[in-house]
Amino acid sequence: MRIALFPDNGSINSKPVFAALIDHLRSKGEEVYINEDRDCDVAVIWSVLWLGRMAGNKKIWDSYQAQKKPVVVMEVGGLKRNVTWKMGINGINRDADFANQTFDNKRWPLFNIEMKPWKQTGNVIVICGQHDTSNQWKKNPRMTNWIEKQIQEIRKYSQKPILIRPHPRNTFDFDEKKYPHVRIKKPQRDWNTYDDTDFKKVLKSTWAVVNHSSNPAMEAVIGGIPVFVSESSLCHDVGNVTLSDIEHPAMPARQNWANKLSYTEWTTQEIRDGLPWARIRKRLEEKYIK
Repeated sequence: MRIALFPDNGSINSKPVFAALIDHLRSKGEEVYINEDRDCDVAVIWSVLWLGRMAGNKKIWDSYQAQKKPVVVMEVGGLKRNVTWKMGINGINRDADFANQTFDNKRWPLFNIEMKPWKQTGNVIVICGQHDTSNQWKKNPRMTNWIEKQIQEIRKYSQKPILIRPHPRNTFDFDEKKYPHVRIKKPQRDWNTYDDTDFKKVLKSTWAVVNHSSNPAMEAVIGGIPVFVSESSLCHDVGNVTLSDIEHPAMPARQNWANKLSYTEWTTQEIRDGLPWARIRKRLEEKYIK
């Protein structure tokens, strides 16, 4: 298999992850090209956020998609942030194929994550924004407009206070005075880490989380807080899809969801050992590479 990888277009924290995958591919005798496209069967890029160091990935993505060739996308994980990493085909979150059609209950315990019982801990509805420069946002309006739409829809069914929480690296202007009992608060960054925030603290006073498709919904579900998400969210199967249910959100069983989710993220060592690539490669041959 001819594989083109583009570590030069990755974020700072992507370097050891790319190195681990490249080491594995070379150990298996794959035909590997680094930062160059030689009409390969598959490309490997970091994220679908076309910004900064990763802006060059858009050209690669567009080219391979136009040729109906697969693109494997790696990015930071949401279960053990900056410890585990996602690897999926042709997208991120639920839009990606993680080659996890088969899964069991053996991997989830390795993450050592406590799944808290469903329990709304407060009275605040939290709307979490995300990076609107990302390809995952391509079919949505500007973030401010999306936020306002969520507020207007929530207000048809609930008068609970609303907290708007922007993505830590994608802020926007919003007039808090336009809507009563609505306020905006930027995440507090944990500067001892790459991009962790104070979201766990926020969840302690939360009734429900509204989010399109990013990692805060996952953190909320694991923390026992109901979520309202789109079909592109990895939490879709355990979330709510219509805000008319905001006062009485569904809180379904989550263990099967967690078991499957655990096969979307891998440690750097597991990537070096080839655990995710064995699944990805098989799936590529089954469905994407003719």
